[in-house]
Amino acid sequence: MACVLEAPLRMSVLSEVTASSRHYVDRLFDLDPQKVLQGVMLLYLLQQETSSTELRTECAVVLGSLAMGTENNVKSLLDCHIIPALLQGLLLPDLKFIEACLRCLRTIFISPVTPEDLLYTDATVISHLMALLSRSRYTQEYICQIFSHCCKGPDHQTILFNHGAVQNIAHLLVSTSYKVRMQALKCFSVLAFENPQVSMTLVNVSVDGELLPQIFVKMLQRDKPIEMQLTSAKCLTSMCRAGAIRTDDSCIVLKTLPCLVRMCSKERLLEERVEGAETLAYLIETDVELQRIASITDHLIVMLADYFKYPSSVSAITDIKRLDHDLKHAHELRQAAFKLYASLGANDEDIRKKIIETENMMDRIVNGLSESSIKVRLAAVRCLHSLSRSVQQLRTSFQDHAVWKPLMKVLQNAPNEILVVASSTLCNLLLEFSPSKEPILESGAIELLCSLTQSENLALRVNGIWALMNMAFQAEQKIKSDILRGLSTEQLFQLLSDSDVNVLMKTLGLLRNLLSTRPHIDHIMSTHGKQIMQAVTLILEGEHNIEVKEQTLCILANIADGTTAKELIMTNDDILQKIKYYMSHSNAKLQLAAMFCISNLIWNEEEGSQERQDKLRDMGIVDILHKLSQSSDPNLCDKAKTALQQYLA
Repeated sequence: MACVLEAPLRMSVLSEVTASSRHYVDRLFDLDPQKVLQGVMLLYLLQQETSSTELRTECAVVLGSLAMGTENNVKSLLDCHIIPALLQGLLLPDLKFIEACLRCLRTIFISPVTPEDLLYTDATVISHLMALLSRSRYTQEYICQIFSHCCKGPDHQTILFNHGAVQNIAHLLVSTSYKVRMQALKCFSVLAFENPQVSMTLVNVSVDGELLPQIFVKMLQRDKPIEMQLTSAKCLTSMCRAGAIRTDDSCIVLKTLPCLVRMCSKERLLEERVEGAETLAYLIETDVELQRIASITDHLIVMLADYFKYPSSVSAITDIKRLDHDLKHAHELRQAAFKLYASLGANDEDIRKKIIETENMMDRIVNGLSESSIKVRLAAVRCLHSLSRSVQQLRTSFQDHAVWKPLMKVLQNAPNEILVVASSTLCNLLLEFSPSKEPILESGAIELLCSLTQSENLALRVNGIWALMNMAFQAEQKIKSDILRGLSTEQLFQLLSDSDVNVLMKTLGLLRNLLSTRPHIDHIMSTHGKQIMQAVTLILEGEHNIEVKEQTLCILANIADGTTAKELIMTNDDILQKIKYYMSHSNAKLQLAAMFCISNLIWNEEEGSQERQDKLRDMGIVDILHKLSQSSDPNLCDKAKTALQQYLA
């Protein structure tokens, strides 16, 4: 690809370049692309050993200013392999040249078009950068900035951690230079994010006799610059989420949480409010007590409602730049507010009630579900999912606003990330006490959910089958038949042989709900009996855990409760032998489940009970019942005695 650079550039930076390199610089602003290309190539050649250090330094400065131009400039420089050339330059002894190379590298790496992995292609680069940290405050500032921009995900964190990033950067937190302190702090905030190894290490590191958490707490005091407060709060949040700091530690409850709530107030810049809310949402996401504390701190729930009021009405804005700024951040603000509401309402019923009673909240969520921004849609669905855990709200607000309609629309065509949360929400809307259950069924949910069970995405398979399980609970026969038809026998077997135990358990739960109430049991077993018995045999013979086998035996107990369906067990000697085997199993849960099967088969008041009792006696079932009636387990003992009474009646 041709190295074409766009002009003009900031001339103030270029004024540093002396006359000796002036003609190279002039070429960079030439309108003829070929001359521009020559200019860049010449600048690239200036990295060669034949050039003086002074000239090389000037070249690094010029390249740095070019990189500050457009993204196309950066792309062109990357195409010319500028990164390896600059990294090579770091091996020279001259400090001014090293600083110029690092400054240019910093500018290139913070550009969104630069792949972070370019920093990690050569294993020796990170070691060398760590060694250069001690050279000057500029090397410290630029290297920390490069690290914090290029640390994306666990692999990068591990590389930096293994190269001693924590030990090498920790002392920079007490540097006399604010910029160095700030960049070191940013480094720790990305290193510790979702990383228990780094977080557990940080908690024990001390600088000048003071532990890092204490240093971070000092940095989030009100008299410190906002970016410092926010970044240190992010460090402490990551350490808390990783379990390195307890959630009830005073540095979290009395320092970090209040600091993040402060960041959500109207006085803060929009971008600070976004970062504050998102970090707070992450901090309290899994802790009930922190959710309660946050919900009553500085009227947070009401304060967040303001996040939906951007951009302000155009008439109130005379400044076009302000309108542009508000528009740019409006999506981010709504996304952050939805995320924080989702965390706040994750567990506590009273908090959910307060959120829903906040002005126009349900309308805002419904609108959020159809926003153009995927991130806002996802956050709105998360918020809805959190609130859908409330029995009270499912019966009232969710019904008043017909939330199921936009939710079903979201489920028709969305990326997996949104589908997973939306289908989890649908699971809650399909619980038996939810008034939304009926209209959802009428809107074609069965077909949609059956298609989810075929997804390659595990969470979607689980949610699809879970929602069907909820749908089948105490449902009328037509719905149950529609579910079985929609799933198909083939898909049912596929789910029963899924490698994930959650999918298997939910599928068994679905079967158990389908096979409840006698007329339904008999009807379903008359149409699908052979396949269901095959599936049951398959699972009881397989290598499955106790819960799976218990659930399967409970399905058999339901079948045994049918009027005609029980004959499918009585005529299947293989299944009868399996029930007998589990009656004498070492696990009491399995013994009890097997006994339910026997009780339902021998119940006296039902037609044909005498023949069934005789057949089971011949198999040795009565002998096992006598043994179990002496069991030390009261449940087993009672159940065995009740069963024996059927023989005596």
